[in-house]
Amino acid sequence: MYFLYFDAGIAAMVVQAVVAAAAGIVLFSKGMMYRIKSFFGLVRENKDTYDSIDFEEQGAENDDHKE
Repeated sequence: MYFLYFDAGIAAMVVQAVVAAAAGIVLFSKGMMYRIKSFFGLVRENKDTYDSIDFEEQGAENDDHKE
């Protein structure tokens, strides 16, 4: 009869491998769903994001329009 010895180090490695595999599957499936949705045109563009905001230019434009 064979007895296997599992210490805390091996158990921690097994748990880490399971968690890493689950995280990899989640991230991979999320990326694939994004690609599938973008292929069919179902991805919404976020209208609340801006490329750059320059408050000095906005203030200067507002001052010019008031006069």
